[in-house]
Amino acid sequence: MYLEISDLKKSYGKDESYVQVLKGVTTGVKEGHMCVIQGTSGSGKSTLLNCIGGLDLIDSGSVKVDGKEIFGLSPKGLAEYRRANLGFIFQFYNLVPNLTVKENIRICEYISENPLNLDELLDTLGLTEHQNKFPSQLSGGQQQRCAIARALIKNPKLLLCDEPTGALDSKTSRDILMLLEKINEKYHTTMLIVTHNNSIKNMVHKVIILKDGLIKKDYENEVRVPASQLEDL
Repeated sequence: MYLEISDLKKSYGKDESYVQVLKGVTTGVKEGHMCVIQGTSGSGKSTLLNCIGGLDLIDSGSVKVDGKEIFGLSPKGLAEYRRANLGFIFQFYNLVPNLTVKENIRICEYISENPLNLDELLDTLGLTEHQNKFPSQLSGGQQQRCAIARALIKNPKLLLCDEPTGALDSKTSRDILMLLEKINEKYHTTMLIVTHNNSIKNMVHKVIILKDGLIKKDYENEVRVPASQLEDL
């Protein structure tokens, strides 16, 4: 397994405000696979993503990425882990408003030791003609494409996507999912996608469903539906 999670526990607060969000999660994802994490609000799915990404510190358990344990890493070690391994895509694009598309992407290109080719990436994501525009001049789908390009320019082994289509209409959502599918096939990027959308689980290799901080279902799709054929997006 490329990603191995064992008995992962995470809580917030103390005394009366203490809440245990993850109560012992154990699972794994193969290298190059796409995985959906689903669950109702408060089930722990975004917390799980943040623990894998080193954004939230783990109470106990184990998270191994490519055989390397991240639990117990120092802040500097976590920063290096994120720089070397991860790309992040969020529901809200977090683009720098006074930088162009190309400049937003280059923010992450500069910190990578082995970045992808920028012109090739712009072409793959359909951004070549928009590269000199500012975020305010882009549609929501184009801004999300820019955010995806910024995450991918680092050539990450693991792409963490938190509600990547949550702010988009159904047509644009389909376009973004087709794009993620294309990226997975072209670059063999391992992907974790947190989503409320029940249809997206049909296009991925693996599905994890959380409920109350525990895994309710954990299975591999025997048959995958191409993103272009998903219904009810």
